[in-house]
Amino acid sequence: MNDLILDATEKHFSSNYFEARQKFRHYACQAALGEVRVYPSPAYGPDGEELSTDVVWFGDRRASKVGVLISATHGVEGYCGSAAQLDWLTERGYEGLNSDEAMLLIHAINPYGFAWDRRVTQEGCDLNRNFVDFMAPLPQNDGYDVLADSLVPSALDGPVFTAAEATIETYRATQGEIAYRTARTSGQYRHPTGMFFGGFGPTVAREILERIVSDYDIASRQLVLIVDYHTGLGPYGYGELQCEQTSGMTGYQRARDIFGHSVTSPELGTSSALVLNGTQDDYWQRLLDDRHVYVCLEFGTYPPESARPVLRADHWLYAYGRAQIESDFGRDIRRRVKQHYYPDRADWKEMVLYRSRQVHRQMMEGMRLQNVSRTCPRSNTAFA
Repeated sequence: MNDLILDATEKHFSSNYFEARQKFRHYACQAALGEVRVYPSPAYGPDGEELSTDVVWFGDRRASKVGVLISATHGVEGYCGSAAQLDWLTERGYEGLNSDEAMLLIHAINPYGFAWDRRVTQEGCDLNRNFVDFMAPLPQNDGYDVLADSLVPSALDGPVFTAAEATIETYRATQGEIAYRTARTSGQYRHPTGMFFGGFGPTVAREILERIVSDYDIASRQLVLIVDYHTGLGPYGYGELQCEQTSGMTGYQRARDIFGHSVTSPELGTSSALVLNGTQDDYWQRLLDDRHVYVCLEFGTYPPESARPVLRADHWLYAYGRAQIESDFGRDIRRRVKQHYYPDRADWKEMVLYRSRQVHRQMMEGMRLQNVSRTCPRSNTAFA
């Protein structure tokens, strides 16, 4: 068993976005007889390459129960999610679908971030903070406003950098660690070159996800289970199943009924993540309410504090050092971001696939355990 899963890690993890996309298209075409849909991105890769989100559907096109596997919401974190999707394909998970069940695989929903080894979209947005209602007043983050020039200072060394670090440490000492983490990570909507920026409007990646959901008529289904792969929080290699605050305790209970007691919630204080604004689950909750279960499958990498200088350098590069993006210095920053969110080590990759296989099995079992009627509303959407 160990040798088999180690062989799978060698096959399914990729060295870059383009390799991952080629593998996904290859395996998906083999499994689904070529029925892969391509959603082109207006962004380009580091060498001017075309980018895309690629999608494949398995099962009854009118199934009332649908599972959704999403990779690369946070771009560079796509190495993990892509490998898990490839593993589901090559393990022939689709053969376990019953007649009223289907699976939708969405590969690289943020292809720009994946190709450039960044967490953000081409607009500089954190996609998992971008699903707010932009017609309503945007969430305020006074703490980030205080720290904005320190979290992404105009210099990475010297007096400016030293003063920035002093401001951050003073804030942490006076306001507390939870207040600091909330200010830094919960989402902000005023500083477009800053960290965890939720945007001034919907990103291209959000619009593509909404188009995919419309094209496959997801809103008409009676049960939709979503697994959104992420990396960077929690113990090294452990896959935490996180609920978001948007779905509340009823959403948490629905997730726990399917995935067990390892599911965590920021409302209970059991999650390694805090309450966030504009998460993808905001979208699913508005679309489906209690007909959905969303979990973020978050694999830990390295301590959170080691992410701060990595993200700071990345945001500095695109805010103040754009002329250096293609220099050795700029490429080294990209390498460091990739290294933090994708530990290219056999032990980490083995842990990812073990946990992913468990979650995939629970997902499939969860669909058939739910007593869902076939009399759900249907639209006239035509599938390509």
